[in-house]
Amino acid sequence: MKSFDSLVLILCLNLGVLFGASHSVSSNEVSALMAFRLEIFEDPFEVFSNWNSLYEDPCLWSGISCSPNRDHVTKINISYSAIKGFLPRDLGQLSFLDELILHGNKLLGPVPKELGCLKNLRVLDLGVNQLTGPIPSEFGNLINVVKINLQSNGLTGKLPPELGHLRYLEELRLDRNKLGGAVAAGDHSDHTGLYNASNMDLTGFCGSSQLRVADFSYNFFVGSIPKCLGSSFQGNCLNNSNPKQRPSSQCVKTKSHPGSNEQNHHETTSKPIWLLALEIVTGTLVGSLFLVAVLTAVQKFKRKSSIILPWKKAGSRKYYAPVYIDPEILKDVTRFSRQELELACEDFSNIIGSSQDSLVYKGTMKTGPEIAVISMSMKEEQWTGYLELYFQTEVADLARINHENTGKLLGYCRESSPFTRMLVFDYASNGTLYEHLHLTADGDASQLSWTRRMKIILGIARGLEYLHTELQPPFTISELSSNAVYLTDDFSPKLIDFESWKTILSRSEKNSGAIGSQGAICVLPNSLEARHLDVQGNIYAFGVLLLEIISGRPLYCKVKGNLVDWVKDYIEMPEVMAYIVDPELKHFRYEDLEVICEVMNLCIYQQPKSLSMKEVCTMLETRIDTSVAIEFKASSLAWAELALS
Repeated sequence: MKSFDSLVLILCLNLGVLFGASHSVSSNEVSALMAFRLEIFEDPFEVFSNWNSLYEDPCLWSGISCSPNRDHVTKINISYSAIKGFLPRDLGQLSFLDELILHGNKLLGPVPKELGCLKNLRVLDLGVNQLTGPIPSEFGNLINVVKINLQSNGLTGKLPPELGHLRYLEELRLDRNKLGGAVAAGDHSDHTGLYNASNMDLTGFCGSSQLRVADFSYNFFVGSIPKCLGSSFQGNCLNNSNPKQRPSSQCVKTKSHPGSNEQNHHETTSKPIWLLALEIVTGTLVGSLFLVAVLTAVQKFKRKSSIILPWKKAGSRKYYAPVYIDPEILKDVTRFSRQELELACEDFSNIIGSSQDSLVYKGTMKTGPEIAVISMSMKEEQWTGYLELYFQTEVADLARINHENTGKLLGYCRESSPFTRMLVFDYASNGTLYEHLHLTADGDASQLSWTRRMKIILGIARGLEYLHTELQPPFTISELSSNAVYLTDDFSPKLIDFESWKTILSRSEKNSGAIGSQGAICVLPNSLEARHLDVQGNIYAFGVLLLEIISGRPLYCKVKGNLVDWVKDYIEMPEVMAYIVDPELKHFRYEDLEVICEVMNLCIYQQPKSLSMKEVCTMLETRIDTSVAIEFKASSLAWAELALS
């Protein structure tokens, strides 16, 4: 009996802490927030770690903003936090909410119709999630809403006509969903469409004076395109003869509300209030103990400056302990979602390169820049703790590179479902140097004039000098070749290490035997193998690259055999030195050729250990002239090149 009384006392005390400690925010709003917390089952960045009784005031919780008097929740902003779970109906109780921003997460299930009760809501942003089902018609009750963003989800069904009645709506983004149905284009006899018109007055989006941005692209709408919004319907089924619309093979009849069963199922799982309260209390107690344990462990390992690595249970393909790594290591590196990159790379169909270990895709972000995405070709069951560790250190290593002649790492993607490890680089839109040297049509090789080739050589040399001497610790390109040199529109070279995966794999393979089966182990950072630094290998490869650039020949061909062996007979004899120049070139400067041959001889054949890219770069910069005046003297093509630049 005493045990039962003690349990009741603990229950009452915890309920008092949960619902009575917040003196300002109403209990209904606190309950709604806790209901949201309970629906989240993945929180990798621990956004919700302080959503409990340890912090009495909900206004102090992560992502929460309150009114000046701290008596109402006015804003929820949890974006790009990789939280996974459902949106509860209880959010409709936050009647003073002004902004609900949950952009760029992994939220599942239907959009609750109860969100339509938020009469004070001005911003609703649920874009880039995994939401399904129809758009609730109750959204027509959001009388003060200014912005609605539901882009990049899996929403289905028809557009609710009630959306056309939102008089203050300025921005509506519904692109990249699975919405369908006919779009009425102003027929006054139609009382169900979004673009209704009558003799008395015009309602819907076409009649809204406030709407500034509306995007309905990449859905499955059929019928005619409303003239007032014609440019925002590309990628639909409105006109199959239009190249901006989907092909007819993709335009199949879809159901209006395929998500209704899921919504009903989710709604039927509501629990009695007493059971919900008990779960909250239990969860709070367990969560508090877990939080204390995690914080203690983190502090302990910070003091030891170590990293905890996971172990994989024998016979199990799915069991992995967490990887604990310095949380600061990737804090300044942008993390992209797979969905963002999938959209940018056209469902990963635009492949521009491949190897045994990776695929390279080209894409365009919604914000404009072109990107190159390198994706690891490895299954989840093959991924180890060391691979994860080296992947993250490689991302951090690449992120510190910043030079006009090196590719810029824009960010990375790391997701578990589906298993994804990707690197995202800024794309140089003029292709690779290899393509311009060897894959051009007859006559097109003249694009790479002698002066232009000299500028490319100087750019590569400066990039390598930066990586080897200015960057600390130094960095080397894993496989330096004409395929690793990308060219911009003005033919400026950029070195991109697309073979980074090989360094990750090679280092992890050497350490994989150190993982035992007795649980997590500690590894001191200085015991991890550093990234392989092959400065002399880069210098040799640069010499070979010089030969490839001035000769225009591949590294091996049937007629000449190995290019390095073939050129050895010409490189030191001035009288025959000109034979190695690309026959496609109409002119070249002999003074430049002498310098190039001298540098090639040093890099490839003599290979002094003391030779550095700083010395090589100085030799080239001081003795090669790429000025316009020099080019004018030698080539009639200079005027055309000047105009292009």
